[in-house]
Amino acid sequence: MSKANFDPLKFVGATKFQTRFRPFVRFFVNRFWKFSLIGFDQIPETGPAILCANHISFLDSVFLLTHSPRNMSVVGKSEYMDSWKTRWLFTKIGMIPLDRSGGESASSAMIAVEAVLARGELFGIFPEGTRSRDGKLYKGRTGAARLALKFGCPIYPVGITGTSAIMAPDTVMPKFGKKCKIEIGPPIDTQKYMSRTDDPEVLRELTDEVMSKIQALTNQQYLYEYAPKRSSVNRTHI
Repeated sequence: MSKANFDPLKFVGATKFQTRFRPFVRFFVNRFWKFSLIGFDQIPETGPAILCANHISFLDSVFLLTHSPRNMSVVGKSEYMDSWKTRWLFTKIGMIPLDRSGGESASSAMIAVEAVLARGELFGIFPEGTRSRDGKLYKGRTGAARLALKFGCPIYPVGITGTSAIMAPDTVMPKFGKKCKIEIGPPIDTQKYMSRTDDPEVLRELTDEVMSKIQALTNQQYLYEYAPKRSSVNRTHI
């Protein structure tokens, strides 16, 4: 199945498979790496909520999802649909494919995400839109803010450190025995923005607040520009 031939609306997010998957994978990752987990007790037991994290490694979503106290759906790049192996596993554990080039399939993915929140479930997203290949924190996309205001749900900033040393971008094998810290900050009260939903600047203001809170957790250098794609980064080193 190529990414041109899939319908994101067919993917429903986290299922009972993830309920069994998370404890199984957590058993192994906790033996391969040392984790410092902070603030996970803040995640509400029920109701919709959005976790917004920085993105420095492929393992970010794996570790965050694995240690989540409840099922969590995430978005992932549609290229994972090109291989039957990743297509089967990633969609089973709750990934909703997103075509990052935009267009109709991207809109369909957002409809699928809205269905997740409408069911009162947990949703995780990386506002930068792609992995940071230089370790810096980049300007966030406004999708999470749009969803939070539509559903009136809180956004939890998440700071992940250490995963780039475990598995740097564009590497194949992780390094074992290293440390990873995942810290969830206090929820951002989106209600204070609700009276301004008709303001075209409100999404950017909320998103910037989210990124500021993430930066406070990770101490990354913050660049107020969108993260370059892989090809762009590679060209700068030619």
